[in-house]
Amino acid sequence: MISVGIPALLRDDSRFRLLFTGQVLSTVGDRITPIAIAFAVLGLGSATDLGLVLAAGGIPFALFAIAGGVLSDRIGRREVMVASDVVRAVAQAITATLLLSGQAEIWMLAALSAVYGIGAAVFMPAMMGLIPQTVAPARIQEANALLGMTRATAGIAGPVIAGILLAVGGPGEAIAVDAVTFVFSAICLAALRPREIEPGEDLVPAEGFVAQLREGWREMRLRPWLRYGLVAMGAYHVLVLPAVFVLGPTLAQRELDGARSWAIIVAAFGIGTVLGNLIALRVRVRRPVLVSAIALVGASMQAAIIGSGMGTWGIAAAELVAGIAVALFFTLWDTSVQEQVPARAVSRVSSYDFTVSLGLMPLGMAIAGPVADAVGLHMTLIGMSVAGGAVALIWLAVPDVRRVVRPAPEVGLAVAAPGPHPATGAYVAPDSSR
Repeated sequence: MISVGIPALLRDDSRFRLLFTGQVLSTVGDRITPIAIAFAVLGLGSATDLGLVLAAGGIPFALFAIAGGVLSDRIGRREVMVASDVVRAVAQAITATLLLSGQAEIWMLAALSAVYGIGAAVFMPAMMGLIPQTVAPARIQEANALLGMTRATAGIAGPVIAGILLAVGGPGEAIAVDAVTFVFSAICLAALRPREIEPGEDLVPAEGFVAQLREGWREMRLRPWLRYGLVAMGAYHVLVLPAVFVLGPTLAQRELDGARSWAIIVAAFGIGTVLGNLIALRVRVRRPVLVSAIALVGASMQAAIIGSGMGTWGIAAAELVAGIAVALFFTLWDTSVQEQVPARAVSRVSSYDFTVSLGLMPLGMAIAGPVADAVGLHMTLIGMSVAGGAVALIWLAVPDVRRVVRPAPEVGLAVAAPGPHPATGAYVAPDSSR
């Protein structure tokens, strides 16, 4: 009776339970920090200063994510994640202390934001590689869905908690709470004992940092579905997401009811992402790459939805549907990388993912405003979706996208050769074997 409503994976798997528990609080802290930092910087300087501090935290993804992937595969995913949590906890603790003591200056916050960004850049590829070492092969999609649901829920709860902390205290207190969440995450990870990777003769890792870096690049290039998928993901982050972060609030301010309308739209999108992850939690998708590509086409419509002129509630309803597509895309994409890429190289391959997506997104946010000023807000939003959707459709048209199938649960993840699977008869793409 006590376990009613608790997902089976959390009940059954103590390893994943530790990982999930640590990430619940840490993810909420991640959603508190941007709001707290924004008010802290604006209290000391200008919007330009805020852009500088945010850029200092975002640029490390483009510079350090790939190196973080190599380090994760080389010295251990859990170890890199613990080190990342400790570094970010220290950075946030120092930031909170400077703000609480009144000694903070813009350059200090920018430097600490860069340290925080480096920690986040190496954490994400390590996390992608650790999940297959934490759960049974058949439950990877379930694990990704639960973690995705945590991020979606935190996206709704985090700003609310941030508002409360800022109301009763200030930015320093809010960031101090974030520092504590990283300590909690590090403790959970330190207690986790991941499964050992058991490579076959063809899974002997390359020697040396540069050799492992090249091997990760080779694993990515060998898979057409992955290679073209990275391009499509990059287009989504550079062309579509700036509509959400830059032009969406602008439109709400000019044509709707300002912050109230935007809050309704963002909340509806968050509910959609929760629903999408619930679907991924319950439904085992046999062709996750194909469904992920279809979902990305739908997700790419976000910008056009915002610029549709349907009004607050019409946009919110359509964004809820888009949220479902976004959740399915990311959950099934992560699952595909973890199942189809050799276990030894998952972190390195996913590091290219984070470099292309999060590393390039600031470029899109920087140019979205000037383009909208030049050609018009609605025209820019529709053009964003047309361009992003076109790249997603090109990815969907790649034959390899339709050929990749999930390994059967009883067989696990070791598919050695292209062609029909020896146990299931399902086609395995020539470059999708583990």
